[in-house]
Amino acid sequence: MKLEDIIKERRSIKRFKDIPVPIDIIRSLLETSTWAPNHKLTQPWRFVVVHGDSRLKLAEATRAFMAGKEKDPEKKEAAGQRGYNKLIDVPMFVAVIMEENPNPMTREEDYAATSALIQNFSLLAWEQGIGLIWEKYGMIHSIEFREALGVKPGEKIVGSLHVGYPDMIPSPRPRNAIDQLLTIMD
Repeated sequence: MKLEDIIKERRSIKRFKDIPVPIDIIRSLLETSTWAPNHKLTQPWRFVVVHGDSRLKLAEATRAFMAGKEKDPEKKEAAGQRGYNKLIDVPMFVAVIMEENPNPMTREEDYAATSALIQNFSLLAWEQGIGLIWEKYGMIHSIEFREALGVKPGEKIVGSLHVGYPDMIPSPRPRNAIDQLLTIMD
């Protein structure tokens, strides 16, 4: 498959088959992904892979977060259960965690590099028939979620990647024409 085709055919996947993704494949994809452009080669990232029974810890953290967010006491339990259900059906999570450099310019460059790493991972996974969605929901800032992943002070979760074999691949959505986006200055 050509890279151009992989880029155009990749989709964000929300529904997965109940088939585990081998850790060896994820390790290999992450290793290759770290070759993302990274100014000053700070390599600010680390990863936490959550699969199997350890998903319960994240699902429970999500239950607590969603229940705590609900204002109506009668709806707290249902809100928590919805959050739990959403996460427990995901075969694997790959949390991409970045050390937040105290220098604002370096921190911004590190965030861009970490985002490029996630794109690399996404394309490499797609090439292997593995889908994912890059999630960045409010609960990644919650104490429960951060503790469940072992995120330390001074670290930021750049993405919670939901990873698995696609159960359904969405149709492509149109993109703006390049002529609407491009300015050429002579």
